[in-house]
Amino acid sequence: MLWLKIVSKIIKAFRSGESPNKIAAGFGIGFLIGLMPFWTLQGVILLILLILLDVNLSAGTLAIIVFGLFSYLLDPLFDVVGTFVLTGIPFLYGLWESLYNMPVAPLSRFNNTVAMGSFVCGLILFAPVFYGMKKLVLAYRSGLEERINKLKIVKAVKGSSIYKWYVRIRDFGGE
Repeated sequence: MLWLKIVSKIIKAFRSGESPNKIAAGFGIGFLIGLMPFWTLQGVILLILLILLDVNLSAGTLAIIVFGLFSYLLDPLFDVVGTFVLTGIPFLYGLWESLYNMPVAPLSRFNNTVAMGSFVCGLILFAPVFYGMKKLVLAYRSGLEERINKLKIVKAVKGSSIYKWYVRIRDFGGE
């Protein structure tokens, strides 16, 4: 039921007066974390930033889960991009050699083609993801919520015994 709690918090954030920038920033950082192989230096740094910055943690958690599940499907693309960045740009060879010889830099796994490709693709796509999520939050607040609540699937979920059970537990917890 963890996923229900995360989705519930996202919906609360969409409805609340929380800044769309905070929601979008949390989602964007979570997008970067979910896209990359997790236990890398940049992944840990981004996770720390997600926790410490004033961004929406629920949106970040949702993005980590969603993009973490689907990023494996993009590994062939990341491999091609990473191979190009690491071997196809000769003037960067000195940078890669210097990074490899540093004591902490290899923890970023920059020399792994999938890790490098996912990081580069994530950086390129961060701005569109950020602005897309911001636009989604604004659209949701300006009338999309009513249209979503009229969908038959939403009515079916809200009428189910599992949802009613979840609401009772959530309300019992004082949220």
